[in-house]
Amino acid sequence: MASHFIPLSSAQADAAIVDLDGTMVNTLGDFSEAINRMLRELELPGIAAEPIERMVGKGSQHLIRSVLNHVLAQYPLGDIAIKIEATYPLAWESYQRHYLTVNGQFATLYPGVVAGLQALRRSGLRLACLTNKPTAFAVSLLQAKGLDGFFETVFGGDAFERMKPDPLPLLKTCEALGTAPARTVMIGDSSNDAQAARAAGCPVVLVTYGYNHGQPVQTVDADGYVDSLEALGPVL
Repeated sequence: MASHFIPLSSAQADAAIVDLDGTMVNTLGDFSEAINRMLRELELPGIAAEPIERMVGKGSQHLIRSVLNHVLAQYPLGDIAIKIEATYPLAWESYQRHYLTVNGQFATLYPGVVAGLQALRRSGLRLACLTNKPTAFAVSLLQAKGLDGFFETVFGGDAFERMKPDPLPLLKTCEALGTAPARTVMIGDSSNDAQAARAAGCPVVLVTYGYNHGQPVQTVDADGYVDSLEALGPVL
């Protein structure tokens, strides 16, 4: 599919806020490995990568609860909500431990990410990374993939009181950059990014790959769609 976007000149943008999972790095392998190690430790059945992909994007807590709901639904006896709440504390501790071990090992950069970030920097835009992944995991992943030097600041899902799709993280990131939301572009891969950007008053461009809860990203209200971050260079 060809990239499509509404051009934004350098006179219209001062900064860009870039999502991490599904936008810069394909982390599905990391999620799958850590989750299945967690499930083995809990003596629960494993889960394939495909359903995990539809669960990614709303933070680690939501991911683990979604995985437990998927797996425990295979046991029809008893109240599944009660089972999830009983299992969650051990699951959360196990997942955090295993994800810390695998972070970045089973993840790959999407094509055009480095070239795209270089082009955005050359155009004079200030860059921040904003993700729903916990901040410590985000910083470690960016370092492992050689991306940390592009960003002035990195905020994760635990940095503020609320996560995307709430606009608060975008507004706080704009505040940290010292830029106006209307002149700060959100670059992401899902409805979470787009909804947060719309509510914060930021323009938003979505990549056509990544994680959008199993739905085509072109159905999401955005100012444009690109097949690669590299395609943003001439625009921003």
